[in-house]
Amino acid sequence: MAVTVSPEQFTLVEYDAAEIASIAGELAEKVGLGDRDIRIEVDEKTPLGSSAVVSLDPITITVESGGFEDAKQLRHLSRESVEAVVGRHFMRTKDRLDPAFGAPPEDDKVPIELYTAWDIYAVGRLERLGYPSQRERRRYHFRIRHGFTDAADRVFDRLWEAGGLTWADIEAASAEAMAAKPAPPVKAKAKAGRTS
Repeated sequence: MAVTVSPEQFTLVEYDAAEIASIAGELAEKVGLGDRDIRIEVDEKTPLGSSAVVSLDPITITVESGGFEDAKQLRHLSRESVEAVVGRHFMRTKDRLDPAFGAPPEDDKVPIELYTAWDIYAVGRLERLGYPSQRERRRYHFRIRHGFTDAADRVFDRLWEAGGLTWADIEAASAEAMAAKPAPPVKAKAKAGRTS
């Protein structure tokens, strides 16, 4: 396995490419991707935090520099942020590389509620490996997409604690939570010609 980080030298943020590579290498070993070549491409020109897996061979993750930033010390690297972003993507990548998991669409074609459900499954497994998870923050994200219901909370807990799921299992879990989501209220239409 080789882990490479670009740029090799950061000029706009106080990041260390060798430290990022070390964290990613440790994660890859724990997640079960230690035999894969990995590239981490950091866009240091933006403080935003978007990230994506853009290739499975080699595993290539693109990250806007804000994704790795320490919220309490701007422009400085946070180990926890690197672990959270890279770890979540490694878990999803491991799923994609497992034929038994199924064949989810490309990330940009996955509906947002399914993307969120898959994230819950990924981060729950990451937590069991000993990494920080922000479980209740993740629960809130799940509720935003699936509804603030007891059913959604039950589905969240199942996804969080699960192992060995397939893409079909994630689709079914998301659909179960969505089925209990209340419909938005119907707005009354203004009558033609009525003035206030």
